[in-house]
Parts: sequence; structure tokens; C-alpha cells
Amino acid sequence: MNSELERLSITARRAVVAREWGVVDACASEILRREPANAEGHFLDGLARKVQKKPLRAIEAFEKALAADPRRYDAAVELANQYSTARRNGDAARLLAQYEDALSNSPMYLDMAATVYTEIGLPQKAWPLYVIATELQPGVDLFQANRAACAVYLGKFDEARKIYLALLQRFPNHRRNHYHLSRLGKATDFTHVNQMKAILEASGEPPENQTPLFYGIAKELEDLEQWAEAFEYYRRAGDAVSKVTRHDVATDIALIDRIIEVCDAAWLADTARDTPRDDSGKTPIFIVGLPRTGTTLTERILSSHSRVQSLGETLFLQMVLRRESAVASLENMTLEMISALTGKDMGRIAQGYMDAVSYRLGPEPKFIDKLPFNFLYLGFIARAWPDARIVHLVRHPMDACFSMYKQVFTWAYKFSYSLDSLGRYYVAHERLRHHWQEVLGDRLVEVEYEALVADQEGETRKLLERLGLPFEPACLDFERNSAPSTTASSVQVREKVHGGSVQRWTHFAAQLQGLKEYLESAGIRCE
Repeated sequence: MNSELERLSITARRAVVAREWGVVDACASEILRREPANAEGHFLDGLARKVQKKPLRAIEAFEKALAADPRRYDAAVELANQYSTARRNGDAARLLAQYEDALSNSPMYLDMAATVYTEIGLPQKAWPLYVIATELQPGVDLFQANRAACAVYLGKFDEARKIYLALLQRFPNHRRNHYHLSRLGKATDFTHVNQMKAILEASGEPPENQTPLFYGIAKELEDLEQWAEAFEYYRRAGDAVSKVTRHDVATDIALIDRIIEVCDAAWLADTARDTPRDDSGKTPIFIVGLPRTGTTLTERILSSHSRVQSLGETLFLQMVLRRESAVASLENMTLEMISALTGKDMGRIAQGYMDAVSYRLGPEPKFIDKLPFNFLYLGFIARAWPDARIVHLVRHPMDACFSMYKQVFTWAYKFSYSLDSLGRYYVAHERLRHHWQEVLGDRLVEVEYEALVADQEGETRKLLERLGLPFEPACLDFERNSAPSTTASSVQVREKVHGGSVQRWTHFAAQLQGLKEYLESAGIRCE
């Protein structure tokens, strides 16, 4: 690199640190004007496009940087990050595996690579990279927090707790770290609750900025059986999130109504346009249901079987459905997409999904995808995979609703932060459940959460038989399953089955009376 190009590179690098992205963009453009195949120029251009949230242009730039200089591990990790953003998870995994060994002296890119691994569902591959990053540069709080989150996914709770406590020593008012700490075990005294309350009382922040503390305080107060006060903090949290999301549950209900309208028995039988399915020899098991109804518990039980692998919660089915619908929208799913999909080739949907998950598949003949929201798409699943197994979890209506209400969800289930919206959605969900029962028949295997925790062995044996699997004792010892869990139940699934959550809602009966009356008025039994 000549002196002028080196000067432009130094200027751009300083601008990156200062977040002066216009300067970075200008320097990248000038470098590439002078030398179109310059790796540094394309790398800087990729950083600028990344900040502009233009993933396709960022991918193009990082690919050019890597082609110009294959030794550029920084370009490789940045490219993997953009592949993940574009849901090209297999490409991201392959690229990271190729460059892992080159990252040993770069804490920043070790952390970024580990974060990409986590995002694409491979936290077990992320863990050693986080460990090295934090050992090389132990004073970076972000690296430590990322390592702690990964530790939770892998069941390393003592290590996660140690990290969060150390972080809170440095920054005692960090709301999110207080929340994460509250999830790692049952509160036995009021020490941490009082710490969080003191931060809340001393802060002048609006409620929408305090939600981690609301949820953390509520969870520990519930541990301590302070039912009324716990509910008040759950309410404050839900109100704060609802204020930010401004979600209209009528949109969700309209989507359910459209699905019932178009995914009927006649449509399910109309397979003439469908091309042959994939020939991978793998059979998917889709575990669905409302969140917090036992989907993770069921996944852990089944994935403890020697012939079953779990992919956890993936977004690939919805991604393929959106793509095949050919409807342009920023929404996750729309009425227009559902209508368009009913005329599409379900074989293409099956193949597109299998291509997307192939990087995760092991030798097991069956694999689990347990995204609860796939309940909406059971018609497409049934036609795309005639041999797929569909397991639907059901739970007592009040326990199901309250468990959702008190949970923080990161990307979906926006209806769950308001008791009014929850009630309306639950009624619509029940309407869809009855529809699937009618059109899918025996293909829909329903598991009752309360029955499962009351008679784990009996219900497990019945479930395995319905899925065509022989009984294996390991399924009863699912808490020993070392596979990662990145769901909201990642802590609970490391415990043996217990009935502590059954009828939990009754401790909050007074506060939930309005919800109960609404559900009962819709014909849903709550006793």
C-alpha cells in the first residue's frame, strides 16, 4: 500500500473509532477510486454499509475484501456477521470454521465470531471463543456479558452468576444485568430485591427504560411469595412495553382468521402442484403451541432420544414462507402473504427450509424445530412434509396466559404484555387449535403440560409411540441433556420435572379475575 492509501486507511480507522461514518465512507471511496481491487478499501466500504443497515451491499464489499486478500480474518468475521443478518446461517458457519484459528490474538473479532455462532444457534461453538476473548482482554464488560449469556445457554449457571456479580460490582445500576442475575436461581431473601428497588427509586428514567428492573423485582418477589406486590411489578413492566410497541392484537387475530379461511381440508388435499420433497432422509418434528406451555420441556425430553436432534427455535420456516410468497413487506407475516402462499408449490418450501437448516443437521434421522409461532403455519407444514410429526402443547388457559404475561420476549408475542390483548389472542388461538384438530386429525399430537409433569414416564412413552420412536430411559433424565438451550426456559430445563408451575395463576386470582371472566365468556373453561 502506497503512502497516500496508507494515510487514507489511518484516517478511516480513526473515524471508525470516533463513529464518523461519513469520513469512513469517503476514505473507502477514494481508496477504491485509486485502487479498485484494494482489500482495505472494500473492507472499509463494508463497515460503512453495515452501519447504514444495507446488508446486501455490506456482504458484497466484505466478499470483495476477502477475495482481494484471503488472509483478512476481520473481513471474514464481518462477512459472517452479515450472512447471519441475511439468514445465510450455513454460509456464516462455514466461514467462521475456516477462520477460527486466525482469531487467537483479536479479542474483538473473537467476541464477534462467538456472537455470530450464538445467533445462528451454535452457542457450544461460541463458548471457547468467548473464553479466549475474555482471557485476552478481561476488562471489557461487553465481552464478559456475552460470555455470561452463553454460559446460561450451556447450563453453566454458577459461572454466569459469578460474571454478573462482578459486572454489577463495577456498574451497580446496570438494569439488564440485574435482570439476568434474577433469573439464575430462586430468591431466598430480599437482598437483591431491595438493591433493585433502590436503583428504581433513585432513577429519574421513564418506565419504558426500567423494564428489566420491573421484571427482575417481580420475579424475585414471586419467588418470595409476595404475590400482590409481584403482580404490580409485572403490570408496570407490561404497561411500559405496551407503550413502546403500541401493538394492535386485531392484526394477529385477522391473520389467524385468514389462515383458518384458506388452509382448509380441500386445500390440504390439493397437492397436484407440489413437486417431490427433499431426499435428505431427515424427518422434522415441529413442536408448537403458545410460548410458556411446555414446548421446551417436551423438546428436551425428545432430544434426549438417540434418534432425535434438536435445532431449538429457528426462524427458517417463516423466512422461506415469506420468500416464496413473493410479497414485499417489512412485517413478519401478512394476510397477503398467507393468501399468496396457498397457491405455491409446497415442495419448494420444504426444500428451501431443508437447505437453510442443513448446516445444523447431525446423523440423527429425526430433528426438532420448536418455534412456538409455527403453530400458525401447520397447514403449510402438513402439505410440505407428509411425514412430518407435529406436536402441540396445551396448558391450563390461566397458567398459559399468566406465564406469557410475566415473560420478556425479544422479538415476538407482542400481544402478551397486556391482559386484554392476551385474552383476545388466546380466544383466537383456541379457534385455530380446533381448526387444526379438524383438518389435521391424527397428524396433530397434543400433549397436555399438566399431564406430562404429573406422569412424566407414562406421557413420554405415549408421545414416543405416537412419533414412531422406541422408549429410551434417557428421555426421563432430560435434565442431564447437555445440549444448549437458548429459550426463556433455559434455566428450568436443567431441573427435573416438577409441578411447581401448575395452577400458579391462583396466587394472582384477584388480579387476573377480569382475564378469567373474559375467557369463560368465550366458552373456555378455566376451572
